[in-house]
Amino acid sequence: MFRKVLIANRGEVARRVLRTCHRLGVATVAVYSDADHAAPHVREADEAVRLGPARAAASYLSIERVVDAALRTGADAVHPGYGFLAENPVLAEVCEAKGLTFVGPRPETIRLMADKAAAKRHLDGAGVPVIPWASPEELDDAGAFAAGQRLGYPALVKAVAGGGGVGMRRVDRPEDLPDALVAARAEAAAAFGDPRVMLEALVERPRHVEVQVVGDGHGGVVHMFERECSVQRRHQKIVEECPSPALDEPLRRRMADAAVAAARSVAYRGAGTVEMLLSDVTGDFHFLEMNTRLQVEHPVTELVTGLDLVEWQLRIAAGDGLPLSQDAIVRDGHALEVRLYAEDPARDHLPQTGRVLVVDIPDGPAIRVDAGVTTGSVVGTHYDPLIGKVAVHAATRDAAIRRMAWVLRHTVLLGVTTNVDHLVDVVTHPAFGAGALTTAFLDEHLPDWHPPPTVVEVLAAAAAALLARSRGRGGARLDPARSDPWHTLGPWRVADVGGWRLRLRDRDGVVHDLVVGGRPHHVRLEVAGGCDDVR
Repeated sequence: MFRKVLIANRGEVARRVLRTCHRLGVATVAVYSDADHAAPHVREADEAVRLGPARAAASYLSIERVVDAALRTGADAVHPGYGFLAENPVLAEVCEAKGLTFVGPRPETIRLMADKAAAKRHLDGAGVPVIPWASPEELDDAGAFAAGQRLGYPALVKAVAGGGGVGMRRVDRPEDLPDALVAARAEAAAAFGDPRVMLEALVERPRHVEVQVVGDGHGGVVHMFERECSVQRRHQKIVEECPSPALDEPLRRRMADAAVAAARSVAYRGAGTVEMLLSDVTGDFHFLEMNTRLQVEHPVTELVTGLDLVEWQLRIAAGDGLPLSQDAIVRDGHALEVRLYAEDPARDHLPQTGRVLVVDIPDGPAIRVDAGVTTGSVVGTHYDPLIGKVAVHAATRDAAIRRMAWVLRHTVLLGVTTNVDHLVDVVTHPAFGAGALTTAFLDEHLPDWHPPPTVVEVLAAAAAALLARSRGRGGARLDPARSDPWHTLGPWRVADVGGWRLRLRDRDGVVHDLVVGGRPHHVRLEVAGGCDDVR
């Protein structure tokens, strides 16, 4: 096992890797930007190295600074986590050149799978089902129309590099294809520096099902079952579970066999995920892409198998073989995970910023919390607004859903607006309970979601009004500038970020121009010297 590991990441994934390293007795090095100097992962590591300013390009995305930090601290290995440099083959190459072990696949594997066209071409040759497609070379002015006719419509233009829905366009008619190609190429070039796009047949109403694989780098590969990740927003997963409610055992075996074949075809090393689209109409599945790293949703796999994927990554990177054979990997019960974001679901999921005043998430033997923040942490504008993940385990899917709903309803996250209420409505929706999941779930079932006014919001209105009115005891009229609760409570925020909007009207007719839940509320406040009706 390694003596010291540098974790080239931040937030909840950095803390996750730290946890396993500490359990194994491996010394750890954290890295941080100026924005993260007081972050939990920095405090919890054995050593910490400043990379640079808050801007990711000058800190977490700087291969030179990450590798220099590893060398200066005497680290044996670099664990990239996920995001940032995790799927950058150059980091893996530089680590190898400098005598450091990269905890992940070989550079050539990362590079192959990062190129969606090359990956599809390779896996098609390995016998893995792929979505019918047309390569970038076929999409010139003369060939694009013929490619579209061959695949049929609707079709999907997709960037060869990157992901997350960037450089992607749905095309419903042949006459729309030229404009879609131009727009997708421009977007892909701006985002990834690679304008190439390909064309795929569009899988209608798909489920997103992925298979966790681990390889020893010499052709030995095992799978750890599948994860259902169909509940998504803009191609970003927000709820994941294992096992998938859509798979029976024969289909589960076929999908797992295909994923293992994909990993074996490249002598895969470490943990990876083979993502597939499963048609809700035909029941056919096809390769979508391979993520050559640990996944955000890996906790559900760990909960149902009892295995530690980060430990497997470290042991394999250190030269060990696979810790278990396929027959020894068993599944127990059902696990469910949700992603907690600092965002406002009622306002198109606008990211939120601010100081986290309280983090109180229930814990227990069947509850797992991987959080990147603690009470007092600041959620800024420089990075993804993921606060963390909550995962639960139970004997059955219904029990896991009930447990998750209970945990979310008893979660307290104050200081920034979050998606907790939205997640409650997702996991308690009848369609979710029935397992009727596709990537269109949110659009079909919660298209215009708004939270109902809650008791907490009403109490906040009352507290704000009480603070404002406390300056006017004895019948003296209030200075309008001092009667604004936000003046009393602290600095104002732009774009409604980080607080409630309340509308309070006192008996003198003064409107404080604030709103609770989009409509006035009636509260009665007891103050020294009498009662006021506040609307």
